[in-house]
Amino acid sequence: MTSQSRSLVASALAGGLLLAGVGSIPFIVGPQEAEARPAIRRDSFVTAAVKRSGAAVVTLETARTVNQSGAAGVPPALMRDPLFRHFFGIPRSTAPRSTAPRARVQRGQGSGVIFDAKGLLLTNAHVVEGADQLTVGLSDGRRVPARVVGKDSLTDLAVVRLEGAGPWPVADLGDSDRLSVGDWAIAVGNPFGLESTVTLGIISNLNRNVAQLGISGKRLDLIQTDAAINPGNSGGALLNADGEVIGINTLVRSGPGAGLGFAIPSNRARAIAEQLVTRGKARHPVIGIRLSPVPRPTPTSQVPSGAVIRSVQPGGPADRAGLKVDDVITSFDGKAVADPAAVVSAIDRRGVGATVVLGVRRGEDQVRIEVKPVDLSALPSS
Repeated sequence: MTSQSRSLVASALAGGLLLAGVGSIPFIVGPQEAEARPAIRRDSFVTAAVKRSGAAVVTLETARTVNQSGAAGVPPALMRDPLFRHFFGIPRSTAPRSTAPRARVQRGQGSGVIFDAKGLLLTNAHVVEGADQLTVGLSDGRRVPARVVGKDSLTDLAVVRLEGAGPWPVADLGDSDRLSVGDWAIAVGNPFGLESTVTLGIISNLNRNVAQLGISGKRLDLIQTDAAINPGNSGGALLNADGEVIGINTLVRSGPGAGLGFAIPSNRARAIAEQLVTRGKARHPVIGIRLSPVPRPTPTSQVPSGAVIRSVQPGGPADRAGLKVDDVITSFDGKAVADPAAVVSAIDRRGVGATVVLGVRRGEDQVRIEVKPVDLSALPSS
């Protein structure tokens, strides 16, 4: 390399930049020329959603008094047997009293969501069932006594009122009818007593009837989610990506299929809550029929839509309207119905006292029958 060349290389190195050539010196970039990297965001939409509504998710501590025998499960004859008492070290003086019932306090815990600034919160009916005493724990450390305003076992919902002046954190109830499968789902609650636990998943399915889960005696179409819901989460909130409450967590599947959680849609919870606050109980419209799916004609054929009437309550609305066993309900107010759950949901949405028109297939004929639902409590007993 000539002295002139060495001088050019030295000048380039001093400037921090040298282009690589054939057989050559590598390309060098000085620190002053490096591009600035974008800052990494440390928060997420989950953080924002929980900040919006998380403080309104509370812990419910319950206490109920139960009577229990002093020797539960032990036959009285054994308690009188001196050899039995001697073997288990039971003093003779305690034997006569051991079979008498005695009271003990049974404690439980669940979650709830404050939805009204007046201190009203939603939870599951099974959380507060039989409770003599309720205490609500807030995320700011306050512990407040509370009382049950009303509960509805058919939908497993209850409204509880905080005893105090507040102020109370409030969560917004969203529109569960706008949900789609695949939407984000954020579960907030107190599983196993671990306060303010947040889990993330998606909406796995919608309109899951509880009968599909082997549960009877309930009238629920549930949101299914893979966001982790565990014991103690019951009554807590299922949030959307905007931090709105779209469901009240109520069930978790254990054993085969574990990891599936279920929540009561917020629109259903809102409607029941309004009734519980205004009249102390909820009304459930019925027409007095028992339904089953339409049988599949052959193993390879598609499942036909509709619902078969298997029984009709004597003296009920369906009986008075002329519905008969083996009639197939195919539509509700002109809209096709897929299965028995769709019929029940449609009647539920219409309410008590509103006339509905059922499209019915009776043998080879198609008939239209008008029927007016009544409240379940007004249905004649069989």
